[in-house]
Amino acid sequence: MRYIGRDIPRRVWKWWFNNHTVIDTLKRIVGAQYVLSSSDDVAVYKHDATPLFSGTPDAVVLPRTTAEIQEIVKYAAAAGIPVVARGSGSSLSAGTVPIHGGIVLSLTRMDQIKEINPAEMLAVVEPGVTTAELVTAALKLGLLYPPDPGSKIISTMGGNVATSAGGLRGLKYGVTRNYVLGLEVVLGTGEVIRTGGRLWKDVAGYDLTRLLTGSEGTLGIITEITVALVPNPAQSLNGIAYFASLKEASHAVNQIIAAGLLPATLEFLDQKCIIAVDEYANLNLDRTAGALLLFGDDGDLDVVNKHMELMERACLETGGFGIEIATEITRSEQLLEARRCSLPALSRLAPTLLLEDVGVPRPYLAEMVAKINLVAEKYQVICATFGHAGDGNLHPTIAFDEADPDAKKRALAAFDEIFSLAISFGGSISGEHGVGAAKLPWLKDQIGAEQVALLKRIKFAFDPHGILNPGKLGS
Repeated sequence: MRYIGRDIPRRVWKWWFNNHTVIDTLKRIVGAQYVLSSSDDVAVYKHDATPLFSGTPDAVVLPRTTAEIQEIVKYAAAAGIPVVARGSGSSLSAGTVPIHGGIVLSLTRMDQIKEINPAEMLAVVEPGVTTAELVTAALKLGLLYPPDPGSKIISTMGGNVATSAGGLRGLKYGVTRNYVLGLEVVLGTGEVIRTGGRLWKDVAGYDLTRLLTGSEGTLGIITEITVALVPNPAQSLNGIAYFASLKEASHAVNQIIAAGLLPATLEFLDQKCIIAVDEYANLNLDRTAGALLLFGDDGDLDVVNKHMELMERACLETGGFGIEIATEITRSEQLLEARRCSLPALSRLAPTLLLEDVGVPRPYLAEMVAKINLVAEKYQVICATFGHAGDGNLHPTIAFDEADPDAKKRALAAFDEIFSLAISFGGSISGEHGVGAAKLPWLKDQIGAEQVALLKRIKFAFDPHGILNPGKLGS
């Protein structure tokens, strides 16, 4: 059969769904119990963790094997039906929202850790394995999977690779793309390819593994992942320092980096975040401080102790006060929790929380936050900012009530300016959450029309029928 997906009108495949032709085919491929089509059953798949975006899938399919996915994609390509791959739905950019309907492929049943190999220091996993599950399994063998997204308890490895997820350890260890060695992927034609393999060094051909990592499900559906692991550090310590403002905290960050240190943790909270987190988690934080800097390192005990002393000194010399170095694991975890629980803490401020993700070169961090605060004042919105001080990745977060049309309009206008500000500093509209549907309107402003056109050509090469996650990158 000639693939004619792009030429078949939406109304045609919608008719096939309504007359159960598609549903019956999907049930034959994966089994009736793994196909959801009633309005109640598909309701949870209309959204991910991104507010203000929704799309109703015509069917949700839970495949178990690569062969099943291959057959589904071939059928969808022939019929012109959109296919959206989804893990746990923790995307913060509307990356897994089926904005054009069609089939949602929920990969949560593909949840096996196939191999952890200490000799080669790698793991092979299916896309539905959560980040936390891989971390726990690796730790039992004295190994560490370094990427540390804030949603690691629920976020899946497939989603992490699809967005090249970052996290708290990004400065020292890098992000997901730094650890992906190889992938098995079903392309938009139904072809199955394997990219990369089990080697750190492999320059045979174009680096398709890198290209697919961060492609947000628009080029292929990831069905197996091989990632590198590292030895688990012997010791990990964390500390906090308070500052009158983020400007002073940024001076401390610059001094720490200038000293030749690459901390495992270097995070910040502004005052609004400090107050919200302390009210939420009762961590006995100083609510009068303008900013909190969370710093830490891991490795051999002697080295870690030395680095912590140097970071403490840098904080003192740049106006830091109330400095605390955790001496027990429990307190160290509590300090990390001050950063990890920022999102649930801020969610108590209003019914709707827009958590965004921009990046600027590190020297502009404080200036960017100051301008974000001016934007918040201009549009009269509640905006708190936290993020990764070490790599310039900020998370400005606006709390509002989406039921109030004026409040919604002001929140969106504020983020329009915030994205433009990030670009003006030579930064990015997304450091780690991805572009998805939420930030697609600003992509051209950052990368230019020529690159957008190139993305479309790349998309066509991998997905000539345009069925994979349409309305996102390359669409």
